[in-house]
Amino acid sequence: MIKYYKLDSLPLEMHKVRIVQKIRLIPIEERLRAITEAGNNTFLLKNEDVFLDMLTDSGVNAMSDKQLSAMMIADDAYAGSATYYRLEEKVKEIFNIPYFLPAHQGRACENVLSETFVKPGDYIPMNFHFTTTKSHITKNGGRVVEFITKEGLELKSNNPFKGNIDIESLKKFLEINAKKVPFIRMEAGTNLIGGQPFSLQNCEELRALCDAYNIKMILDASLLQDNLYFIKTRECFGLSIKEITKKLASLFDIIYFSARKLGFARGGGICFKDKGDYERVRELIPLYEGFLTYGGMSVKEMEAIAVGLDETMDFDIISQGPQFIEFMVNELDKLGIPVVTPPGGLG
Repeated sequence: MIKYYKLDSLPLEMHKVRIVQKIRLIPIEERLRAITEAGNNTFLLKNEDVFLDMLTDSGVNAMSDKQLSAMMIADDAYAGSATYYRLEEKVKEIFNIPYFLPAHQGRACENVLSETFVKPGDYIPMNFHFTTTKSHITKNGGRVVEFITKEGLELKSNNPFKGNIDIESLKKFLEINAKKVPFIRMEAGTNLIGGQPFSLQNCEELRALCDAYNIKMILDASLLQDNLYFIKTRECFGLSIKEITKKLASLFDIIYFSARKLGFARGGGICFKDKGDYERVRELIPLYEGFLTYGGMSVKEMEAIAVGLDETMDFDIISQGPQFIEFMVNELDKLGIPVVTPPGGLG
């Protein structure tokens, strides 16, 4: 964020643009025809009819120069690829968790985790659901129970961590239903309520509660980079992004992510503290994903993810999205346009 002598602070892109791609703005009549034919469903639009694509942040970002260069050294071996071991090493370095399995994207991680740990009649408490997460849990006979704090569902709030889980309500629930809860899931940067973050303190309190009932904690780290930014700027001012990441990761038994968001490429993965959990899930990777050293991912993408995870530890890189969103939210709010506050990690 750059401060000017007379103007308000403005976000600036802290990178150089070396490639440009031409886009087109079709006449308004053609845009109306296109959206009508799509049934007013933006997911059914053809990209050629779209001028400014704000549909999603999932896998549409540009890669860094280091990512693109890393793709050139990818090892195409089906089994035992050196590329896999470079990715595995980077994941272990960042999260400080000993076991890693690759998968082709985040929902693939949810599939194998749900099939392994969820059985009919189970409850899965979480701060807030995501669509594919809920579907995989429901498909395996479980039921999602949300414990987002009341501020999390308010359009306007000054609460800096609207993604927190309601510890007191969850505690009352567990007093009755703990035996039917195989794990509790936290979503970093709650997607469906504007990318609102949770705090490190909230996760520490949740860890203590889970330990009391011997329940696993699982983190969906797909939008972790935004959550790290908010913890750094709203809670843990004196800690680096790497230090916050390790502190947060130490609280969870399993961490999974979509690399379309975390890692700036296409793929995903699951990290495990417990060898037994790792071995149970490992059996499903060759069945659904691919061999254990590629998991359905292209090796070029795996090289890019390894670099992207490293770049996620750079505050200057991960601050760009939240700062631009904050600027846009403030401008919309001045005009009286309804917008989620405080600004989160998603539009």
